[in-house]
Amino acid sequence: MKRRNTPSKEAVLNLLTNARKAMSHDAIEQNIDIEIDRATIYRVLNRFCEDGLVHKIVAEDGKQYFAVCMKCDENSVRNHHFHFRCIRCQTIECLPENVHFSVPQGYHVDSVNCVLTGTCKECSS
Repeated sequence: MKRRNTPSKEAVLNLLTNARKAMSHDAIEQNIDIEIDRATIYRVLNRFCEDGLVHKIVAEDGKQYFAVCMKCDENSVRNHHFHFRCIRCQTIECLPENVHFSVPQGYHVDSVNCVLTGTCKECSS
């Protein structure tokens, strides 16, 4: 179903696209350039996730982050890849390469939510 575009949706999507990294609801609320309430931001983010425009990342502390995946190709499923959280700059990003894992025989993976934690390239140098 085609959803209508609103200034709120446009502002949230533009912010996430220009950020080029995952953002928490709080960060979106602090950086959005229009007047928009918390509930509307949550509704917009959930719709974007349903529509495949944005994917949700749940960090090891339980906090949710949202990202427009710049590194995903159209053949990959946006929710089925690994992310990396830097302990220095607190950035969460989609990993640009596949991370391989295996599960015991008889198991079938439907979804992956994995955040690797460490120091990113920028903070390591």
